[in-house]
Amino acid sequence: MVLSFTERGIYCPAGDFYVDPWKPVPRALITHGHADHARPGHGAYLCTHGAAPVMRHRLGDIRLDTIAYAETRQIGSARVSFHPAGHVPGSAQIRIEVGGEVWVVSGDYKTTPDGLSEAFEPVRCHSFISECTFGLPVFTWEPQDIVINQINQWWAANASAGITTMLGAYSLGKAQRLLAAIDPSIGPILTHGAVEATNAVLRGQGYALPETVPVMPDTDHKAYPGALVLAPPSALGSAWARKFGPQSTGFASGWMRLRGVRRRRAGDRGFVISDHADWPGLLDAIRTTEAENIYVTHGYTDIFARYLRETGYNAQIVATDYTGEVLDPAPDEDGA
Repeated sequence: MVLSFTERGIYCPAGDFYVDPWKPVPRALITHGHADHARPGHGAYLCTHGAAPVMRHRLGDIRLDTIAYAETRQIGSARVSFHPAGHVPGSAQIRIEVGGEVWVVSGDYKTTPDGLSEAFEPVRCHSFISECTFGLPVFTWEPQDIVINQINQWWAANASAGITTMLGAYSLGKAQRLLAAIDPSIGPILTHGAVEATNAVLRGQGYALPETVPVMPDTDHKAYPGALVLAPPSALGSAWARKFGPQSTGFASGWMRLRGVRRRRAGDRGFVISDHADWPGLLDAIRTTEAENIYVTHGYTDIFARYLRETGYNAQIVATDYTGEVLDPAPDEDGA
């Protein structure tokens, strides 16, 4: 086999490297910068040029090499290349070829363009390792422009009523995707420190984001009437958030598709928008790879693998430490 599944992570014997390992290893190839895929403690790292600044921001002074999309690199007897995954800026699928056999580790991915991340590119292979965070038919996403219009209307109505709009969005990917798409003419945009730190990294890479005001301990909240505040979901309802006075809260996540989740979050609004593929996106991605073997790693693995087997694929479940989108991540963890 080109890849094997070990207690440290996905291992390539021919190149003596791991992909997104969850325990310290000598050499790690990283699909993207979310904390469940890019972990501290490895001897050396390889990622795309676009993922590197966030990796350095989060992991500090690491031994990091970078590679361009579609560039081929020989590592031992394995030929390796990185291809856009559409998940967050700089995210990649990793193609590994050994002796004419091709495997692709997709990491996390999204098949519909979002206007910020590099668009997903199908990669043909014999074996495809896929997430299935939202691997149920109930998870289907509306076009982004429809959801962004819903957010704009909600924000504008709150601004007219004189209350703050508090929107929970993950600090890497989701928050910047929303920033790039919403209408900044509605009012000022304030950001939690975790969001603003990532904004600064991406702005430094040339990503166009509207002006934001980072919330500091001495920020006068009354000086920004009609503001939209972007913060990690974990910050909503906290003492930090309550300082903004009368407010309407909302969450931006694929999990908002489930009514029970929306009720438990106790927010005023739930916006269904995710940085992971929905059910049709997962199936389309797998179909376009033309892969014979599918390995599903995290999400609704039992249901998704069974469906794939029933439709003719050789599908297996692989246990990993990846989390996909979770409801209450820490500020630097993944979300959709």
